[in-house]
Amino acid sequence: MRLLAGTPVAIDSVRRGNLVETVVASGHVETPYRVEIASQITGTVTAIPVREGQSVTQGQLLIALDPHELDAAVVQAEGGVAQAQAHMRQLKELTLPSARDNRKAAQANLLIAQKSFDRASALVTKGFETRAFLDDAQKTLDVARALARTAESQVYTASPAGSDYVTGQTELAQAIANLATARSRREYANIRAPRDGTLISRSVERGTVADAGKVLMVLAPGGVTQLVLQIDERNIGKIALGQPALASADAYPAQRFDATVAYINPGIDIARASIQMKLDVAKPPAYLRQDMTVSVDIEVARRNDVLVAPIADVRDALAPQPWVMVVRGGRAVHQPVKLGLEGTSQTQIVSGVGAGEQLIPASSNIVAGARVRPTTS
Repeated sequence: MRLLAGTPVAIDSVRRGNLVETVVASGHVETPYRVEIASQITGTVTAIPVREGQSVTQGQLLIALDPHELDAAVVQAEGGVAQAQAHMRQLKELTLPSARDNRKAAQANLLIAQKSFDRASALVTKGFETRAFLDDAQKTLDVARALARTAESQVYTASPAGSDYVTGQTELAQAIANLATARSRREYANIRAPRDGTLISRSVERGTVADAGKVLMVLAPGGVTQLVLQIDERNIGKIALGQPALASADAYPAQRFDATVAYINPGIDIARASIQMKLDVAKPPAYLRQDMTVSVDIEVARRNDVLVAPIADVRDALAPQPWVMVVRGGRAVHQPVKLGLEGTSQTQIVSGVGAGEQLIPASSNIVAGARVRPTTS
């Protein structure tokens, strides 16, 4: 009966369906870049109002340094501004008005001296006075002219175009700049978050002396979340920007989320024979954390309504001529096939067999020509 009916064998049917080819890889979660938080000055840490792993907003206080010395510098700079402002008020309210009064008095004296000289000149010409009298009048006139010029110069230097006024303005501007610098340095005592993000590391405690430039915290900015993967270089030809992918964190394998290929490194890692690539996660799940290990299935190709069969039924799949064992007329028949897209467990059959035909798995010991009796696998 066995010889007549054939050897019972489990079979699979060729069917039509949709097929997706994926490249599987593992990697970790990472933001596009990280910000190292450091102090711009050397100071003693007095407070740290945040903790590692906390989400922070731009401008939020992260570390406070002892500000006493910086406060004193601000007070000193404020005194410099007040002094320069007082000097400018003195020029406007005292020096300039006084110089103008002196100029009026000098001009009046000059007018009197000029008239005296004119009278003395007339008297000498008529012979009523000596030459010495005229010389005295000339001397008095010269002195009056010199005093008038001096008074005019004093008015000019105290006026907005004069040297004293310009010097006072310069001193005031320098004092204001010194105050701005002191206040800016005072803000160095408050180390704030440069942008929204999550603190992923911290290497400072209260009472520590923070040196200028030394990294105290590391901030992972909010925004785009990326998955960084290493792909075997054999799959480079299948990967392209914009391809969709499904990912899952190893800690939450049942919860999958969408990602998209955003970056492919142009260089090859010779040591690992791999290439680095990054995937953007538009809507990262709440449980996702920095440096988490993830597994990713990248969709590299898709075919709809094609002939598919289990990969386990294809023999010599990597050889130039793959083939399958198909059941025809109650016997096992060696049938060459042409393969197409390869999925996780199914492969596309381009030609060689048709829909509904029965295939014998490659794990079977059935040889070509043997009589078989199909059973469902």
